[in-house]
Amino acid sequence: MTTPTTLTAGKVETTTDAHGVATISFFHPSHNSLPSALLTQLANTITTVGQSPTTKVIILKSEGEKTFCAGASFDELMAIENETQGLEFFSGFAKVINACRTCPKIIVGRVQGKAIGGGVGVAASTDYCFATAQAAVKLSELVVGIGPFVVGPAVERKIGLAAYSQLALDAAEFRSAEWAKERGLYAEVLATPEALDAAVTAFATKLAAYNPEALTELKQVCWQGTENWDTLLVERAAISGRLVLSDFTRESIRQFKSK
Repeated sequence: MTTPTTLTAGKVETTTDAHGVATISFFHPSHNSLPSALLTQLANTITTVGQSPTTKVIILKSEGEKTFCAGASFDELMAIENETQGLEFFSGFAKVINACRTCPKIIVGRVQGKAIGGGVGVAASTDYCFATAQAAVKLSELVVGIGPFVVGPAVERKIGLAAYSQLALDAAEFRSAEWAKERGLYAEVLATPEALDAAVTAFATKLAAYNPEALTELKQVCWQGTENWDTLLVERAAISGRLVLSDFTRESIRQFKSK
């Protein structure tokens, strides 16, 4: 079987400024969707950069303007042939979430556009998140026959069970960036990408001047109660990996891709 080029496309890049602010940027030509290879690379990069003694704060962002992250790669979803492959794919999102969770450095999110499915989970996994007014959110998994099982704990932790349930069940509709801010996913919503960059840079630089040990201890406190996520998220990935093989889901994905 030929591997679609979309599964090998994309990149993750890092830079670190003089203040110790490391920026991790990811990109994929299909609306910043995340195939397995890119998920693994992103998770490994977060872990490596977080452990570096030169890193004081991390900014997590994507390239482009309209979409922060479109979530799962539909080409890869269509290519899944068994539960093992399904588990492996959805565990990619678990790796990224857990890398953010266990990273000893504060992660500041920069969300410049729409966050869909797994993209909402990535945004929710940052410790403090800025967005533009265009950064609407949608958990679209139910539309294609699965559910936001892996990202669910991260999203629910940020916005609460009621709001998470609204997003998960009303899967075809976007919620505005202001809606996401009111529920705690975003700390601040800016009018333009330029204003977003200025706010993210100023905040990250300010954090970089604080006691790094205090920041690490505070992060551990903020993530208390998630110590079981190493196993929980993999268990959730197995659910999605099973559902993606159903005839209902395969037909739903085909219809979605044809739109």
